[in-house]
Amino acid sequence: MEPKTVKNPIVPVVMLGCALAVALPAAAHHSFAMFDFNKTISCPATVTEFRWTNPHVTLLVQAAVKPGEAAQVWSLELTSPGNLTRIGWTHSSFKPGDRIELQFNPLRDGRHGGAFKQAKIVATGQVFTSSVRDANETPNLK
Repeated sequence: MEPKTVKNPIVPVVMLGCALAVALPAAAHHSFAMFDFNKTISCPATVTEFRWTNPHVTLLVQAAVKPGEAAQVWSLELTSPGNLTRIGWTHSSFKPGDRIELQFNPLRDGRHGGAFKQAKIVATGQVFTSSVRDANETPNLK
């Protein structure tokens, strides 16, 4: 029995291209090692922008994380819009000007950013968390 040869060389090339198309986005996703999950910063803040985009939602706030410090812009990363939708969030959960009580895990390198943990809108008392477990255990999230 003779070994089979590929009659159409384009087939393996297309298969390789499909495999790479699936593998590269997964390889490009970053880890969460940049966040210090051993520290939680709690502070009042004012929402400046809420970006409801893939792959991660971003919340930009003006906050003074230390008493007496001038407020500065902080960028907080969340999970995807799809994950947040499943726990009751919408593209309008936060609006510019919303005053919030914020909790987040800061970046390890000291830059003004972090991983969003929880926020309470001062005017309504509504609490938002990015944790599915916390969302299912907290009655006033929606």
